[in-house]
Amino acid sequence: MNFKEELKKRTEDAESVIRKYLPEEKGFARTMAEAMNYSMTAGGKRLRPILIRETYRLFGGEGELCEPFMAAMEMIHTHSLIHDDLPALDNDDYRRGRLTTHKVYGEAMGVLSGVALLNRAYEVMLTAFDLTEDKERVIKAMQIMAGKTGINGMLGGQSVDVENDGKPLRREMLDYIYKNKTSALIEASMMTGAVLAGASEAEIRTVEQAAGEIGLAFQIQDDILDVTSTQEELGKPIHSDEKNNKVTYVSLMGSAAAAGKVKELSDHAVELLAGLSRKNEFLELLVESLVSRRK
Repeated sequence: MNFKEELKKRTEDAESVIRKYLPEEKGFARTMAEAMNYSMTAGGKRLRPILIRETYRLFGGEGELCEPFMAAMEMIHTHSLIHDDLPALDNDDYRRGRLTTHKVYGEAMGVLSGVALLNRAYEVMLTAFDLTEDKERVIKAMQIMAGKTGINGMLGGQSVDVENDGKPLRREMLDYIYKNKTSALIEASMMTGAVLAGASEAEIRTVEQAAGEIGLAFQIQDDILDVTSTQEELGKPIHSDEKNNKVTYVSLMGSAAAAGKVKELSDHAVELLAGLSRKNEFLELLVESLVSRRK
């Protein structure tokens, strides 16, 4: 398998799915729709939608049922990026290689378009009921998405991150932030794919554990890239963690040890996935690629 070619195909597929569910830019709320779409069409890895599709395939899923969840997940993720970039939080000017939403549309529209994307995600997920007779799978998938997004997931992690910005952190609290702010949506993506395809409870729990480790590895790699990459490669400002006095895995243990942790987590996640009775070679290669990514 040529991983780069396959990744390109899957990224293009995710991009096509996402664009099907974007709001129309018309009427009195046209500016909000434009701001939403500006952020949603800025590119990016589309990792989370790809993980939904690939985990869905891992458990034998076919057809379009996972597609509303692919688009919704990217909307939830993008909403968090818009809000992360606001002056009240990270105050960043660039994201995915271009000006952030609030720099183009203003701070108020940055706030509103982020909230609108979060709501749009649930509007889109509800359309999945029209694609299957098995309503229970859709309900369960939506419960996972809601739980991993809210106070016990991504938003809870973000709140603790903001509350402790610039303060010294214990490793325990840093892990809490990472496992919620980043891992939660990775977990939601892979668990949703598994649920929609009819995976067993035991399989879903294994997927959740593997996804949690993938998410933690992904965030630690972000820490490393913030000090080792360039703004051109990364598509956003570098050294922002240092500028904002953020405690990271790199500041706690150094780049080399942090890189070792990324490999350890990624290897164990692959091991967990390999232990399932189903196989998806691309999914395993995708997880392994997180170790060497440069953006």
